[in-house]
Amino acid sequence: MKEQLTHTKEKQNLYFNVAPGVWGTKDIFVNMYMVQNAEDGTWVLIDTGLKSSAARIKKMAAQLFGEGSRPQAILLTHGHFDHVGSVLKLANEWDVPVYAHYLELPYLSGRAAYPPPDPSVGGGLMSSASWIYPRKSVNIEHHLHILPPDESVPFLTGWKYIYTPGHAPGHVSYFRERDKVLIAGDAFVTTQSESAMSVLTQKKKVSGPPKYYTYDWEAAGNSVKKLADLAPSIIATGHGKPMSGSQMRIDLTNLAVHFDQEGVPKKGRYVDDAAIVDANGVMYIPPKEKTNRGLIIAVSVAVAAAGLAWLFLTQKKRKAL
Repeated sequence: MKEQLTHTKEKQNLYFNVAPGVWGTKDIFVNMYMVQNAEDGTWVLIDTGLKSSAARIKKMAAQLFGEGSRPQAILLTHGHFDHVGSVLKLANEWDVPVYAHYLELPYLSGRAAYPPPDPSVGGGLMSSASWIYPRKSVNIEHHLHILPPDESVPFLTGWKYIYTPGHAPGHVSYFRERDKVLIAGDAFVTTQSESAMSVLTQKKKVSGPPKYYTYDWEAAGNSVKKLADLAPSIIATGHGKPMSGSQMRIDLTNLAVHFDQEGVPKKGRYVDDAAIVDANGVMYIPPKEKTNRGLIIAVSVAVAAAGLAWLFLTQKKRKAL
């Protein structure tokens, strides 16, 4: 009985249920999802988290689908470092294709770097430390495939992808039409992703995309409106816990309608001047505001080091429980 309870607790800590055939797991501050095809029991992985996430993903797959199980494919919402950290390792080990929107290809093949993160947007430690986040993603060109133009999702019957740029050039969200389950990536999130405390405690709040990485606020607002118009029944995002119910729908609609006030930061490099991108990468990056760079870096390093150390230690203690 004790062993059974331990095993049950381990499962509860390892992954969470989102909807029938949909499960998620969190590594430190980012979520990944596994979706099973009801017709034949095959499954796909959506996003691969951090470099530390591979072992967790494989353990989750073994518990859900059996030892040695592998997905039909890896699907990406976008290529920021916290969503593709383990993609090369897993794609090589499983020998499976990786699908992304064609506008993400420059950042997934080593040809381009994303627009720089913007620490000036404020909101907490995750923002202030963002200047150290990697801009250049992995090179997975030999595994990479483009999502089909008809919005169908490879290996997932009944799902479609929705082009939702603004946070990343080729950002997509995934939607199951029959029960309106939405995996939104970072098009919007369900916690205040700029705050390390909110990310750690997973305090639920329907929020705009992570501000420090969003390069085009007009496009981001249009993407949120597009997703809100779907009237999803369940939302699962890149950061934060899944949410459902009437209050979630009210909050999502409110974010869409009042995005300029609720989603867009009061200041920031891209607020009034978006970066310009195309299929080859970044064409234009707006200039930074003039600041005391040396002082900002010194303070940011000290705060980020202390805060991130605390975040990782707390996560380690939680896993040990």
